[in-house]
Amino acid sequence: MVQIVGYRGCNKDDGSEFYLLELQGGIEMVISKTTGQFYATAKKAVITSTFDEVTCKALIGTQMKGSIVKQEVAPYEYVIKETGEEIILTHRWVYTPDEAPNVEKLFQTNVDAFSPNGVNQ
Repeated sequence: MVQIVGYRGCNKDDGSEFYLLELQGGIEMVISKTTGQFYATAKKAVITSTFDEVTCKALIGTQMKGSIVKQEVAPYEYVIKETGEEIILTHRWVYTPDEAPNVEKLFQTNVDAFSPNGVNQ
């Protein structure tokens, strides 16, 4: 399960506004590379929406089936806000529903729906 924990407004190139929903997964315990101690964290991701600000605000706290998973992407620069350090990342975190549709199956032709063109069965 993931939970909507916030939202933020963005502007398109044409100046119109849209909103992103900020999602957060469940708590995870991770071992620190520097101290060797456990700490609690949660994966976060954002998704676009067609909702207005009032609706986005009302959705905070809503839980949705799914998870936040790591997706490999082309390398990009990222600045760590706390330290100002610039690093190169090759992944991002994305939301995926538990029951993601199988795209290949959605577009697969049902051959039984077609006439056998006079072939006896």
